[in-house]
Amino acid sequence: MIDASHYGYEENIRVTKEVVDYAHKNAGEYVSVEAELGVLAGIEDDVHAEEHKYTNPEEVIDFVGRTGVDSLAIAIGTSHGAHKFKPGEDPKLRLDILDAVAEKLGSFPIVLHGSSAVPKKYVDMIKEFGGEMKDAIGIPDSELRGATKSTVAKINVDTDGRLAFTAGVRQVLGTNPKEFDPRKYLGAGQKEMKEYYKTKVQDVFGSEGAYVKGTK
Repeated sequence: MIDASHYGYEENIRVTKEVVDYAHKNAGEYVSVEAELGVLAGIEDDVHAEEHKYTNPEEVIDFVGRTGVDSLAIAIGTSHGAHKFKPGEDPKLRLDILDAVAEKLGSFPIVLHGSSAVPKKYVDMIKEFGGEMKDAIGIPDSELRGATKSTVAKINVDTDGRLAFTAGVRQVLGTNPKEFDPRKYLGAGQKEMKEYYKTKVQDVFGSEGAYVKGTK
């Protein structure tokens, strides 16, 4: 993954192509390079969804062609971190941009970063057992389901995994303050994280068994 999206368009291309050329020359088919076009930000920077630098569909063919990347992360309203939106906002993804990009690139793999839902279940667990998660708001599953109907090949939800793991650990330590065996509390974190990803793959992404079937 090379993210040079914070540069201007031409510099993004230059830096990205440099990484792609090096990776493909030295590792060939064993390395897939993902780049980013458009800028994501978190609510920590007081940046609203409409203020993000959305990906311009008119640039994607030129960008992919000149850089030689293997997949492209685009900006359609997602954000990094657990505080993607402010209370009262109605999180919506620019699926129209996604559709326009998909139309331009055909079956080329598209990636969405910063797509965690920040499940209330885990936020509440963390708060209950001593954590602080003020105004944590993520991307609704309904919006992600809409995105999966396009040519999106990968959706990043790392923050949700962290929340699930942390909630499991905090629950054990909060319920049993004398517990000091890492196998007990880390195992609880792993269980919560595994269950979360299982549900996400089955009920939201609809990608269960996709690799085996060769559908994606």
